[in-house]
Amino acid sequence: MVGPCLLLFLIVVAIAPWIGLVGITWERVLAGASPDWEIFVIARLPRVLFGALVGGSLAVAGVLFQAILRNSLADPFTLGISTGSSFGAVLAIWLGWNVVLLGVPVISVAAFVGAALTMLLVFFVARTGNALPAFTLLLAGVTLNFVFGALIVFVHYASNFAQSYQMVQWMMGGLDTADMGTVRGTAPFVGLALLALVWISPRLNPLAAGEDWATTRGVDVDRLKTVSYFAGSLLTGAVTAFCGPIGFVGLIVPHTLRLIIGPDHRTLIPASFLIGAVFLIVCDTAARTMFAPTEIPVGVITALLGGPFFIVLLKRKRGELW
Repeated sequence: MVGPCLLLFLIVVAIAPWIGLVGITWERVLAGASPDWEIFVIARLPRVLFGALVGGSLAVAGVLFQAILRNSLADPFTLGISTGSSFGAVLAIWLGWNVVLLGVPVISVAAFVGAALTMLLVFFVARTGNALPAFTLLLAGVTLNFVFGALIVFVHYASNFAQSYQMVQWMMGGLDTADMGTVRGTAPFVGLALLALVWISPRLNPLAAGEDWATTRGVDVDRLKTVSYFAGSLLTGAVTAFCGPIGFVGLIVPHTLRLIIGPDHRTLIPASFLIGAVFLIVCDTAARTMFAPTEIPVGVITALLGGPFFIVLLKRKRGELW
């Protein structure tokens, strides 16, 4: 089932850069003629490629968190990683760190540091001895979500109008600042993480069925949960640092694919990356063309789609419980 997902991914990546307010022709792009070449290579292609990395990473992170927490409602926002990243970004904006060092915005660095510190804090709060209980991990993540949310509100309240506007814009999530440097910087990290996760994916199947079941099948549960937690958190933090929080990708994509291809993580992880990429590229294309020349943050589109999906999923989960 990964083959059709790959085909769809290639089709969407090939078509999306040609869609926009300004029409361009492939003859002028291939000839390097301006402005078509600049629109395609500088404005649209990096945005599409980075959208693929972001959507794929968030979808895979959702798969991992749902497996280790054994909770179908878990996604990259559940454990506070995105909120910690947002706090790092708004703090940098508040302090006036609107500079670029070695080609990387300091705000993005602060966002990644915020995500990394949140990841470590949740891990050490939740860890009990050598174990990482799923329920404690979930509670620690939800608690820190509220704490960092309150800190974000405080920083927002203490900011001036210009800073407040920049914070709101960043926290809506968007791909408009992506360039080829961003793509080159994140692609190797995401690629290596994806290969590692595909390698450990067979062991996620018994883990998703239950820790006792996984242990009887020879799986080192604590190590696998730790590796999966850090991998999902780092993937989330790495892409969120450059695009802001984009919600519901890690919730919609994994559950849709489970209904279509089943719960086997050997196919679910690569398929989730590909369809997550497709989903976010399509959403971003709609965000920049629906009301052109006005552009909607892609995080708004995913939230509008993800909200009803979450409610349906919650009702279904409730029906299973009762």
